This record gives sequence, C-alpha cells and structure tokens, in this order.
Amino acid sequence: MPPANRDAVGELYSQHHSWVVTLLRSRLGNREQALDLAQDTFVRLLRSELPAPLREPRAYLATIAGRLCLQHFRRQALERAYLESLARLEPAQQPSEETRLMVLEALDAVGQVLDGLGSRVREVFLLSQLDGLTYAQIGEQLGLTVNVVQKAMLKAYRHCYAEVYGA
Repeated sequence: MPPANRDAVGELYSQHHSWVVTLLRSRLGNREQALDLAQDTFVRLLRSELPAPLREPRAYLATIAGRLCLQHFRRQALERAYLESLARLEPAQQPSEETRLMVLEALDAVGQVLDGLGSRVREVFLLSQLDGLTYAQIGEQLGLTVNVVQKAMLKAYRHCYAEVYGA
C-alpha cells in the first residue's frame, strides 16, 4: 500500500470514524456491530486505492459502510435460514457444532462471492444454480432474452472463478 494512501485513510479515520460509527449504529441498532463495521469500512479503504481527491468524503464513506451493512444483513438472513432449517431436523439428524460452524463459514464465503455480483446477474445465477431453471425459463421469468441470460451467467462464472482462484 502506498504511504500516501495510508496517510489519506488515516486522516479520513481521524476526521470521520465517529461519524461512521454513528451512521452504522442508527442502521444496526447495536454499538458493537457498528464499531466492527466501521473498522471494516476503513480496512476496505486501506486495501483499495482512494480516488484522489475525495470531494465528498462522508458520501464515499457512507457508500462503503452501507454496502458492508447490506452484506451484514444478508449474512444474518442466511444464517437465520440455515438455523431454521436445522430446527426442523430430528435431534438424531442434527449436525455437530463443528459442522454447523463450518457450514456457516462456507455459506458466508459463498455470500461474499455473490455480493460481488450485480443484482440481476446474481438473480440469474441463483435461479440457474439453486432453482435449476433453464436459461429459457429464467429469461421468461425475468423478461430477458436467452442471450442476455447467457451473458449474465458468463459474467457470474467469471466473477466466481476470479474470486475463488484469484485470476
């Protein structure tokens, strides 16, 4: 990371950290989670190149924090759905705590990869992979041509490959 970027993020942190925490706390209703996501916001800045100069730093920070907040809510919903499905199992079929944690970590990893897709591409991908719909069925359901569905699937596959294999 270039020192200039580190210095710029340090300055943003000192000037806006408490504002980001307040913003996130209003959305999450929990100070500890707000502190965690605020920290993640600035870590994300450290790992990226800041557009220079930032004319509206709070808008930029709010966008990053908002995206992290949405990811957090999606992860919570995914975890809730998994735990609800486990609650319907007979006690003898319940996985061990270790297995539950491994599944939740895997679901979180998949969720993070899917978060990187645009909403339409993600929807096309999930309809194909989870619901088993054909491209024609997806196109009909979403009002898209088969060609558009194919392009969305190609984009999703490329994104998933790049996220998993770093290519």
